[in-house]
Amino acid sequence: MVYSHDMPQLTAKERTIFGKKLKAFREGGELPAVVYGAGGKAMPLSLSTKEFLQVWKSAGESTLVDLKIDGHGHKSVMIHEVEHHPVKRIPMHVDFYEARSDKPIRVHVPIEFNGESEAMKSLGGILVKILHEVEVEALPKDLPHEVVADLGLLKTFNDHISLEDIVLPKGVEIHGDKKGIVANVTPPRGVEELETKEVNLDEIEVVQKGKKEEEPTEEDE
Repeated sequence: MVYSHDMPQLTAKERTIFGKKLKAFREGGELPAVVYGAGGKAMPLSLSTKEFLQVWKSAGESTLVDLKIDGHGHKSVMIHEVEHHPVKRIPMHVDFYEARSDKPIRVHVPIEFNGESEAMKSLGGILVKILHEVEVEALPKDLPHEVVADLGLLKTFNDHISLEDIVLPKGVEIHGDKKGIVANVTPPRGVEELETKEVNLDEIEVVQKGKKEEEPTEEDE
């Protein structure tokens, strides 16, 4: 079992309420859940909805959480899936996945954009984020909460950040097309509009010339 005091922590207990009784259960501030994985039997759980929301906000679905289950000790888990109410968008049920310390797992983590782009600062460019998250694989203890893309690589409008430009922590592998573009910078809209107008004017002149050539001459009459 992977365990660290730096992990976000949740407290739960084994659940004995199921079916239609869960409505009153949820109204009382309790959230039904289940933990599975690591070769063990799935265990139904209950925990505080308020406490879960606090941890979920900080941990997301790519961080190990220390789940303390009354009478069953600690489990290192990940928030695997959250079922929401279709209208209120509040959590209705949570699946926790118990991580094995010796087995790599794949998760999607957000991309954090740091640094300063010369194309944005000096040329007035607009940052275009093509990817907001990426799939990584690592042992549970090595999983990053996020990966960082360096905006300093974007010096001109011809530059871009690709997956291979992201520096990963030790023991972490990234999945996907390494040449895939993460972000780039486009010219400011004023420049694009000016270029478009110039092109349109040229096109209009060509059309006008064409019409003059089609007008009948004295010989034709």
